[in-house]
Amino acid sequence: MLVLLNSFNTSQSFAWPPTGLTTRWWQAAWESQGARAAIWTSVEVAVLATAIALVLGTMAALALQRFAFFGRDFVSLLIILPIALPGVVTGIALANAFTTMIGIELGFFTLVVSHATFCIVTVFNNAVARLRRLGGNLEEASMDLGAGTFRTFFKITLPMLRSSLLAGGLLAFALSFDEIIVTTFTVGQGIQTLPIWIYQNLFRPNQAPVVNVVAAALIVLSVVPIWIAQRLAGTDESVAAAH
Repeated sequence: MLVLLNSFNTSQSFAWPPTGLTTRWWQAAWESQGARAAIWTSVEVAVLATAIALVLGTMAALALQRFAFFGRDFVSLLIILPIALPGVVTGIALANAFTTMIGIELGFFTLVVSHATFCIVTVFNNAVARLRRLGGNLEEASMDLGAGTFRTFFKITLPMLRSSLLAGGLLAFALSFDEIIVTTFTVGQGIQTLPIWIYQNLFRPNQAPVVNVVAAALIVLSVVPIWIAQRLAGTDESVAAAH
């Protein structure tokens, strides 16, 4: 709330209480090429990371919930590890893996992959929780009636997972969009996401009002997907209770 109110403050510094109200900082933020480029970069990274997370997170959840194999618990631990570890540890580990072990120069690709590693966790957790509640009876019945694996997945499993995957995808997008710690270690030169842009401009002269506006936009773009995901999760619980 403080950030939002300060985005309308007439003062050119972080001042409280506001000396007056104005909307000119919102116009200045809109006209800032750096801010717009950073927003677009964050959206691109978040969309790509979420898409990867939806595919890999769903596959991992199905494999771990529908099949029994040696080391299943260990694989599950590896999947959730990126979000369980401190961001600094994850960032350093990923940066070393890219530059030292694989030999890839840090850039847009490494940034997307890094974000996907922790975005997968939200999709995976949502899908696993839904699969546990549903069981495998409908899928077994479909297979018994002659449907193949892919037909059963697209006709039975995916529709049942749809709301959970959408909620997981929205959470993944929100996580990626405002991520700064892992981003700092894996972003490379010449690429600015929105949180990086805010951090670099935070204490520059006369940039405080514009930073407040961009930070307010970041809050909205992060909170709205989380709110929608919570509503979807609530709908899922109601449907499960009805059944």
